[in-house]
Amino acid sequence: MMQGYKNVERVKPSGLELVDRLVAVNRVTKVTKGGRTFGFSAIVVVGNGEGVVGYGSGKSLDVASAIAKAVEEAKKNLVRIPLMSATLPHEQKGKFGGSKVLLLPASHGTGVIAGGAVRAVLESVGVHDVLSKSQGSSNPHNVVKATFDALLQLRSPQAVAAERGVSLDKVFNS
Repeated sequence: MMQGYKNVERVKPSGLELVDRLVAVNRVTKVTKGGRTFGFSAIVVVGNGEGVVGYGSGKSLDVASAIAKAVEEAKKNLVRIPLMSATLPHEQKGKFGGSKVLLLPASHGTGVIAGGAVRAVLESVGVHDVLSKSQGSSNPHNVVKATFDALLQLRSPQAVAAERGVSLDKVFNS
C-alpha cells in the first residue's frame, strides 16, 4: 500500500482512538458442484480525525466478520497525512486502476464537498474543508485507493521548506 511514496509516516494503532467507517459491502457468490456459496467482502476506513488514517478489506461468509477482518487490516496500515488547519496543504491528484480523484484545499467553512468513498476517507483523516472530484470508475475499492494515492503524495509546508533549503515564509510567498 505504501511503497513508492517518499514521505509516508507509518503509525502504530496503540493509544489512538480510531473510528471505523464502512465504505462498501459486496455479496460474492462461489458456484460449486453442491450449489452456490454466498460470502461477503467489505472495505473499511479507520481514522482518528487528526491526520491518521488507514484502509482495509476483508472477506468472510457473514457480514460482521468481514467487517471485523477489514477493520483489523486497516489498523495495520495506518499512516499520518499532513493537514493545514482542517484542510489540505495543496491540491493533489490520485489515480488507481480506472479511478481518478482530484482533491483541492478550500477556505474555512466550505465543508467536505465529496461523494461516497472519498468522503469517508477525508472525514476519517479529519479534513473539514475540501473540494473533490472523482472521475472514471466509481468502484469503491479503486476510489478509496485513488484517494489514498492523492493523500500520500501530499507534502507539508515544513517538508517543502526543508527540501528547498528556504524559510517557511518564503514557501508561502513564492
